[in-house]
Amino acid sequence: MSDSMAPPRFIYGTAWKEERTAALVSAALGAGFRAIDTANQRKHYVESAAGEAISAAISAGTLRREELFLQTKYTYARGQDHRLPYDANARPAEQVAQSFHSSLEHLNTDYIDAYLLHGPSSGAGWSEVDWEVWRAMESLQQGGKARTIGVSNVTLAQLDILVRGAKVSPSYVQNRCYARTGWDRDIRGYCRDRKIGYQGFSLLTANVRELASPAVAAIARRLGCTPAQVTFAFSAQAGMIPLTGTSSGAHLREDLLALELHLSGEEMEAVERAGRG
Repeated sequence: MSDSMAPPRFIYGTAWKEERTAALVSAALGAGFRAIDTANQRKHYVESAAGEAISAAISAGTLRREELFLQTKYTYARGQDHRLPYDANARPAEQVAQSFHSSLEHLNTDYIDAYLLHGPSSGAGWSEVDWEVWRAMESLQQGGKARTIGVSNVTLAQLDILVRGAKVSPSYVQNRCYARTGWDRDIRGYCRDRKIGYQGFSLLTANVRELASPAVAAIARRLGCTPAQVTFAFSAQAGMIPLTGTSSGAHLREDLLALELHLSGEEMEAVERAGRG
């Protein structure tokens, strides 16, 4: 992992925010978040609105660009709607270049801290198109425009192929994290062994049943916190970088406070077991 900037401890995710994006990013920055995740995928994100909020905070003097971990993504056409950020007829490498340049404009910056492939081109394997895209992303990293690169929505087999064949190994993996798979245990272990930062998203929405378990409730009572805070504290202690996409100002503050909580070894095991039924 690049040492140009320390990995973030908590990331605010901006998917599905639409017209609320700028206000919610402003609220997240005001609450103390210093890592923002977006994507140049108009179907699910309004990257330019995130950029407006960031620029306003910088102009107001409440933060400096170098204090902010800014992460965005290149998304294949199959994950987009008609509002493509690149020429649909261009080669994949050129699409990456066009999408990246557009992201810089949207976010009013001249570099990105982490640039992710939003997911391989198919659910299995690693295609020649994936390699062409990854080589283009490697060039962005080697040129200093993207300080680190990574991949999202990836299987363990795909990640292993990528790591074995990459010239620039991924610095981050971002996956939806299910308690029923041991909180993505196998991929987390793979990342830990190779010093790849693991980012977990949908920690709350993908695990509603587990958050309602007696074990999580008991931990929340002992700590005087919410089940959501238990989940974020657990994820951080387990070595993840959690994402939250909350639209609540109160929850923004609560989520950050979760990093100050400490679960015992027995409680960590109890949260792990909650995912097994």
